[in-house]
Amino acid sequence: MEGDHCTGGMPHGGKGRSSFSGRLGYVLAVAGSAVGLGNIWRFPYLAAKYGGGIFLLVYLILMLTFGYALIVSETALGRMTRRSPVGAFGTFGNGGLFRFGGWINAAIPMLIVPYYSVIGGWVTKYLFEYLRGSTAALAEEAYFPEFIADTSSVLWFLLFSLALAAVLFAGVKQGVERVSKVMMPLLVLLAVFVALYSMTRPGAWEGVKYFLVPNFQHFSWMTVVAAMGQMFYSLSIAMGILNTYGSYMKKEVDIESSTKQVEVFDTAIAMLAGLMVIPAVFAFSGGDPNTLQAGPSLMFITIPKVFASMGFGTAAGIMFFLLVLLAALTSAISLAESGVSTFEDQFGWSRSRSTVLMGAIILIFGAASALGFGVWDFVTLLGMSILDFFDFLTNSLMMPVAALATCLLVTRVAGLDRIIKEVEQSSEFKRKRMYCFFMKYMAPVCIVIILFSSIASVLGWISI
Repeated sequence: MEGDHCTGGMPHGGKGRSSFSGRLGYVLAVAGSAVGLGNIWRFPYLAAKYGGGIFLLVYLILMLTFGYALIVSETALGRMTRRSPVGAFGTFGNGGLFRFGGWINAAIPMLIVPYYSVIGGWVTKYLFEYLRGSTAALAEEAYFPEFIADTSSVLWFLLFSLALAAVLFAGVKQGVERVSKVMMPLLVLLAVFVALYSMTRPGAWEGVKYFLVPNFQHFSWMTVVAAMGQMFYSLSIAMGILNTYGSYMKKEVDIESSTKQVEVFDTAIAMLAGLMVIPAVFAFSGGDPNTLQAGPSLMFITIPKVFASMGFGTAAGIMFFLLVLLAALTSAISLAESGVSTFEDQFGWSRSRSTVLMGAIILIFGAASALGFGVWDFVTLLGMSILDFFDFLTNSLMMPVAALATCLLVTRVAGLDRIIKEVEQSSEFKRKRMYCFFMKYMAPVCIVIILFSSIASVLGWISI
C-alpha cells in the first residue's frame, strides 16, 4: 500500500477542539460554504455562455468524480489530524514544501473573505433598497457603477462584516452550525419559490429548455474548462474550508455519505440558480443568451431590469436578494471560520482573539477592495482593480496550486490507504476504486489544466 511508510500514531489537535454535533451540522455547514455567490450568479452565466444543458451535464460528471475525490481527501485529512490546513500538512513533515502547502491552503480563505464581504455588502444594499420600494431606480444602468464608486459602499461592507463577526464569536455549534441549520433550509425554500416564479414568466420556457436539455453542438473544450473551474469554485475545494470542517467532524460521522449529501445540495442549488436566472432573463431579452454573459453585472444590473419589468418586481427583488444575502453570509462564515481555526491551531490563541485578528484582516483588505472602485480607482494591479486582483490571485493562481499540494500530500506522503482507512472508520467506502483512480491519475491533470487555463485567460490567450 502507498502509505505503509507512515504507520506511526497520528497526532491530534488540541484538547477540547470544537466539533459539530453530528452529520447534519457538518453537511449544512459545508453546503452553506458551497452555496454562495458563485452558485447564484457565476453558474448561470457560465451555463449560458457554454451551451446551457451541455455545460450542466459536464459539470455534473466532473462534480461526481473529480470534485468528489477532492472533497473526501480534504475532509478525511482534517478529521484524521484534527487540525486546520497548516497543522494537517505539518502532521506529515516539517519541510518547506509541507509548510508551503499548509499555509497556501490556509491563506486562500483569509484573502477571499474580505472582497467577498464587499460583494455581500452590495447585496445587503440592494435588499435594503428593494424593501424601500426603489425597484425602478435599481433598474437604471448607472445605479450600480455609481453606488460602488461612492464611499457609502464601505458602510454596507462594514454592516455585512459585523453580521459575520457575530456568528464567528458565537463559535462552531452555537454560531456556524446553528446559523447554517436555519439559513440553508430557508435558502432552499426561497430558491424554489423564485425559480417557480421565474419559469412561469411569458417566454421563459425556452430558457428552461436551453438550460436543462444538452445540445452537443454547443460542446467545446472550453465547456470542460469552464465547468471544471466552476466545480472547483462552488464546492469550496482548496480553500482550507473542507479541511477545517473535517477537523470538527466526529469519528462516527460517515464521510462518504456526508460528501454525497453535499454533492446533492450543491447540485440542487446550482440548478435552482440556473432556473431562477436563465428563464427570467430569456423572457426579458426575447431569448438572447448573450444577455446572460454579463458576469457580476448580471446580478446587479440585468436582474433588477428583469424585476422592474414584472408586475411583482419589488416582491421578487426582495426574495431574490434575501436569498443571495443568505448564500453570501453562509459562504463568508465558512471562509472566515477557516482563518479563525488556523490562528487557534497555529498560535494557540483563544477563539475570541483569533476572531479579532480575522476581523482586522477583513476590515483592512475589504475596505481597500471597496474603495478600489471609488477614491482608490487609480490603484491597479496587473491592470485590475483591487477586488478583481484578489479574485484572480486566489481563484486562478492559489487555489489550483493548493489543490495540487493536497493531491501530492495524499498520494505521495500520507498515502491513499490512510485516507481510505479514515473513511472506513464509520462505513464501507463504496466509491473507493473511483476515488483512487481520480486521485492518482485524473485530479493532478485536471488541476494543471485549470491553472494553465486561468493564466492563459488573463493573458488573453483564451477566453473563459
